[in-house]
Amino acid sequence: MIARTAKKAAKPTARAKPVKTAKAAKTVTARTAPKADQSALAKTLSGEEIVQVLKLGKGAHSIELKLTVPLTGHQATIKSIGLDPVEAQPRQAFFFDTPDLALNKAGVVVRARRIQGGDADTVVKLRPVDPTTIDPALRRSAAFKVEVDVMPGGFVCSASFKGVCSGKEVLDVTSGAMPLRKLFSREQRAFYDAHAPAGITMDKLVILGPTFLLKVKHQPKAKDFDRPINMEMWLYPDGTRVMEVSTKCLPKEAFQVAADFKAYLAGHGVVLGADQAPKTKTALEFFSAVLKEEGLAERESA
Repeated sequence: MIARTAKKAAKPTARAKPVKTAKAAKTVTARTAPKADQSALAKTLSGEEIVQVLKLGKGAHSIELKLTVPLTGHQATIKSIGLDPVEAQPRQAFFFDTPDLALNKAGVVVRARRIQGGDADTVVKLRPVDPTTIDPALRRSAAFKVEVDVMPGGFVCSASFKGVCSGKEVLDVTSGAMPLRKLFSREQRAFYDAHAPAGITMDKLVILGPTFLLKVKHQPKAKDFDRPINMEMWLYPDGTRVMEVSTKCLPKEAFQVAADFKAYLAGHGVVLGADQAPKTKTALEFFSAVLKEEGLAERESA
């Protein structure tokens, strides 16, 4: 079975036009935001960066506010917020890149994800991007999304072309029974071809993973926070854990939701100033290092 893009997706052009990338956000350290703006975003980003977030938000479908919880706070956070680990949905994330992460360096992410129950999904993601340069034909597709991720100390705007498939198809690809390209739709492959470094076709990518993760959705009491919260726990083979708490909103709601979200987390003892550990970056670097060690071991034993 060939992978499908999300339902009711409008048919874009056969080959996606390249989207211009925007400058990546840099970590903010002890900068003073404008006194007139007392929102949570203003307290974690510089005045110039706030302007950039607002500008990017005008061309985005949504904004995701996320926070990596330090390892020492995992159990306390789960208990304080009232998350039920038994209700968490198990997933497996497979990334595809070159051994030296050439795609990641070019801002391209290719991922397949198995979901409990036999379902799965795929994505080809580009980041950072400038929303004003995106082809209108892509925007008409329900499978295409532009989102701004905002976290303590930084932000990034990404464009994602999503698809759906089955869990068995993902296993067939990872076992070598099916070519990787067949896991993605024609539109996703066109988007990949438009943005991947020259000469790096999908058949040259290696498997990085899987990473096992647990995802649980939580609806706080309305008086505490009036929108759903997602928690993801990524578990790596060496015992490393990354826990992320996030929520989404429309761009026009960003400042108010950020302030409310920050107050909610602080009220539950979640440390807001901890170092951030992006899930994708952590997974890619971990499995890339594993491949290098395996390659070195093979050369030494030859």
